Amino acid sequence: METSITQLFGTKYPIVQAGMIWASGWKLASAASNAGVLGLIGAGSMYPDVLREHIRKCRNATDKPFGVNVPLLYPDIEQLMDIIVEEGVKIVFTSAGNPKTWTSFLKEKGIVVVHVVSSVKFAIKAEEARVDAVVAEGFEAGGHNGREETTTLTLIPMVKEQISIPLIAAGGIATGRGMLAAMVLGAEGVQIGSRFVASTEASSHDNFKQLVVNAGDGATSLTLKELAPVRLLRNKFYEEIQELYAKGASTEELKTLLGRGRAKKGMFEGDLDQGELEIGQIAGLIRDIKPVSEIVRDIIAEFEQVKKTFEGNNFW
Repeated sequence: METSITQLFGTKYPIVQAGMIWASGWKLASAASNAGVLGLIGAGSMYPDVLREHIRKCRNATDKPFGVNVPLLYPDIEQLMDIIVEEGVKIVFTSAGNPKTWTSFLKEKGIVVVHVVSSVKFAIKAEEARVDAVVAEGFEAGGHNGREETTTLTLIPMVKEQISIPLIAAGGIATGRGMLAAMVLGAEGVQIGSRFVASTEASSHDNFKQLVVNAGDGATSLTLKELAPVRLLRNKFYEEIQELYAKGASTEELKTLLGRGRAKKGMFEGDLDQGELEIGQIAGLIRDIKPVSEIVRDIIAEFEQVKKTFEGNNFW
């Protein structure tokens, strides 16, 4: 299955395993790469020395392409970038910041740069910064999200109309059908996060994985827009946020409630009451926890089967 995305990354399939905090360590990234997709290490939850360790372990576990996702607002960003260069990482996904800040630095080192955006405006800015590709992520996605609340269904064709570089769709995609739909809308590949959280290789806590599997329609909400919009599973912590909103809480009061380490507490340590549990709306379609190789196999099989069905009915 060849597209501009498989050509750019050197992968078998045009799928990216999203670099998620507290889930995307070297085990998940290497398993994804070995399954034929692009595995990403999520640097957002790692100290610099931890990132170096994960890069080295990932390289020992796969001979396939893999990359690192770096939130540009990370406090030790310079150290992370130096480590990425020193360790010979060939692909970097950036997010949560201005792509102009680091794109030139990385590309001068021969690194492929992809930037994650949530709007047409930022997609255009990313192309102007000379990134190699863009991930356009709809607000169905888990974790930190765009303020525009633009859905993937509308975002992908709008971005496609305005940029000339390869486009990767993200947000609400976990199946072969979803992948096919995104590519019909104009994407050359997809980035998948939540489905890979519910994998045996994800470093997230088993309690969190099981809660994702048990989640149904309407189990998540986008909140904390005054700080940084984030999609969470509804739990006791989420209800405490809502209680503060009902009282007309200030931004400072919301910050105090959030505190530090909430995401680690929930997703990595398994505190389902007081943790921040980031996951996408597509959790309602995730039914089991299984190896990455099986997840990828199922997605591709469904993609090919549905595509063949449509072709047989002369839908294109």
